[in-house]
Parts: sequence; structure tokens; C-alpha cells
Amino acid sequence: MPTLFSTAPRRGPLALALSLGVLLSPDVIQAESQNPAWNGTVLGFEPQAGDLLSTDTGIRNRLEQYGFRYRLAHVSQTAYNAKGGYNKDKKAEYIDQFSLTFSQSLEALTGMPDAAIEGNIVNRNHDNNLTSTRLQDPRVGFNDLAQESWGGQSITRLGWLTFRRSFLDGRLQWRIGLMNKVQDFDQIIPCDFQTLNLCGGKSAGSRTWYNWNVHYWGTSLQYRLTPEVTLKTGLLEQNPQAPSRSHAWSVSTDGSRGILLPLEAEWKTRHFGLPGIYMLGLLYTNAKQRDFYAGASGGAGTDDPAGYRHYRNTWYLYTGFNQQLTRRLETANRGLSLSWSLGVADQRSNARSYASSLSLRYRGPFDARPNDWLALGVSKFQASPNWRRSQNLLNQRAGVSDYQDPLYAPLPESSVNAELIYRYQVWPWLELQPGLQYWVRPGGLVQTPNAWVVGLKTTLNF
Repeated sequence: MPTLFSTAPRRGPLALALSLGVLLSPDVIQAESQNPAWNGTVLGFEPQAGDLLSTDTGIRNRLEQYGFRYRLAHVSQTAYNAKGGYNKDKKAEYIDQFSLTFSQSLEALTGMPDAAIEGNIVNRNHDNNLTSTRLQDPRVGFNDLAQESWGGQSITRLGWLTFRRSFLDGRLQWRIGLMNKVQDFDQIIPCDFQTLNLCGGKSAGSRTWYNWNVHYWGTSLQYRLTPEVTLKTGLLEQNPQAPSRSHAWSVSTDGSRGILLPLEAEWKTRHFGLPGIYMLGLLYTNAKQRDFYAGASGGAGTDDPAGYRHYRNTWYLYTGFNQQLTRRLETANRGLSLSWSLGVADQRSNARSYASSLSLRYRGPFDARPNDWLALGVSKFQASPNWRRSQNLLNQRAGVSDYQDPLYAPLPESSVNAELIYRYQVWPWLELQPGLQYWVRPGGLVQTPNAWVVGLKTTLNF
């Protein structure tokens, strides 16, 4: 039997948000056992609706006849500090990127079954970052970004170039080459918000592998144990030099410190007849790490001139889910979904103790706008106790205790950021996404005033 969400008053922000989703349109939970196909459109996994060039030229269709598929896109993100933050002077920062993601079927060219060459090239421009210039105290760096696509450089990079092949009727997938983690791991939540900690999952918080446009050597395996459960693993290099400019197109392993071993289980299900995806992952590295607080030993018994101890065997736990909650009776691809993600770090060498986020997304909030999105997300960052102890030690050694002193090393605690977005599909190939962000204790510092940020993200598919 269909179950309606109650619209009676409830306590708590999550209940109020769920009630708001119900009021937007008459949604119901559907128990459609007769139609068990998994469809992740309302979860954010919708196919590209269209592109600017192929409609008139037919380029895409002609290339697909030879097994070549691609997505060429432009994304821009603008952020303006409307109020608060470390530096209250008003400023708008702009960044953008072009990305080409492609795959070439080898079956179409050579007859090799279920095999392909895959690639990704990203060109980023305008090395401007509102988080560093206005929102957070630069003495603590940043633990979130108002413009998630900022990559620290204006540069063109190879994101990945890999060979992929499937076996056992598609149940086993093997990939090898210059890889990126987003090809296989932690891909249950879309990157739609402009705030970094609300963009996708939390595995990048390990700080031992890198997102999107940074490549490193490796190989991975995915095995579909059942139609719903997939197990994933891999062996990748841990290379802290990978994000550097010198490695943008490099095939060298210079700078590698060890190996990365990810283990992940992914479960696609249909609770109440609605699709959901759940995941649990563990990332291990044997690369040498520096303990934040070991400088207290004064150098005795350490292998670091500054007195910091080093160790190996570092772990990072990440998990999350993305579940559709409601749907329109007449339209399967409209409704409300809820996602949650968590990353828990080895606190000896990671500035984060944990980071978590919770998001509500609604696809098709209005009958006249069935392909638009309305979303609200909240994230929390908790600083590592070891980081605070390290900062406090620096203050003791410098003999400073006043936050206003330029030599003072601030003591970060926790921060909470929220963002409300509306994604408007102007045409199938153009989307405009205004957003409003609220930063509580930017950078985790109680001394930094809360901040309001107005953002605008645009996406153009060629």
C-alpha cells in the first residue's frame, strides 16, 4: 500500500525539510514490486540531457558509430562574500574550467570485446578563491571551499588515461593506467553543490589521493557479487607530488611514497520500491606520514630535523548513502532524495577528525519545471585534536597567546556550512544554478565571524 508522508507539525530541521518537500507537490512512497529496475535519476545520476553542437551538426552520432563517446563541458563558479568572514571587504571571485571526458570502444576498432580506452582532460582558469581571500583566516589554510572546482592552479591537466575491460558477462571490471579515484570509488552522491564539503563523498578528505583532474598510476577491480552488491578494490601509487604543475602530464612515478589500497562495498537497493545506493569504504596507505604533534619530543628519537615523528600504516574510513524518499505518481523522475556522507581520519597526521554532510534534493519541484533541481545541504568539519595541539605548541615556542598577533597559530575547532541551491535548466545544454551559502565559524575558528556567500554556477555542454 502507498504510504503518504504526514504534513502534521514535527520537531527538528530534517522533519521540517521533509514536510517542505511534501508541500511542494503531492508525492508518495511507491512500493512497485512489479517494476524493480534501479533508476538513479532522482538521486542525481541523470544522463546528459543534450548538447549545443550535436543537435545541428550530428557530430556526436557520427563519432558514436565508431565507438567514440565524449562529454565536453564548461563550468563556471562565482562567489561573493555578502556579509561576515575573516575579511569583510566585499569581493566577487570567478573561476571556470573546460573538461573533455571520453571513451573509445576497442570492440568497434579491433574486435576486442567489452574493452575501451578512457580519458579525461581538464583546463582550469582564473586562480581565484574566495575562501582564501575573504572567508577563512589564511593562517589555517582552508577546510572547505566556496567554489569547489578551484584546484589551486590555472592549468591544463590530464585527469586520467586508462584501459578498461570487462569479463564474466560484465560482472568483473578491470581498469589499469593513469587513474583517478572518481573512476571507481566513492561515487554514490553527485557533485552538484558549489560548496566543496557538499560535493560528492568524503574520501578525498584522506589527503592521500586526489579528486577529478589529478592522475596517478594504478589498477582497480570491480566485481558485481549480485545485481545489487558490488565489491571494489585497487592498488594505486601514493604520490603527494601528483597535484603539482610538473606532474600535469607526467607519466613518471617521481615523488611516490608508497601504495594506496582501497576497499569498498556498494549496495544498490529499492527501499519502499524507491532506489537507493549505500556504500562503505576503507582506504589504507603504507606511505610515510608525519605526526602533527611529535615535535614536542624536541627531536629526540626521531628521523626528522624538526623533531616530528613519522609513521606508516595510515587509514581513512568513508561511508554514505543516497536514498530516494518520494516520487510523483505520474512521473518517476521527479521526487525528493536524501543523502549523507561521513569521512573519519587517522588523527595523527590529518587535520580532520571527521567531516560529514547531509543533503536533501528535489528533482522537478514545479510542474512547469520538471528538470530543475532544488537542494539544501549542511556539512560539518571537526578539527583533529593533534592539529590543535600542534598549533598550541607553535604558540608556546613563539611565546604568543594573542589571536591578533601575526605570529599566533589559531586553534581550529569545528565549522558548519550550509548551502541552498536552485538549478534552472535554460536549455538541455545550459543550466544556471544560483546558491546561497552560510558559513558558521569559517575555518573552525570562533574568532572568525559567520559569513553569507552568494554563488552562481553555470554548466554548458557542447
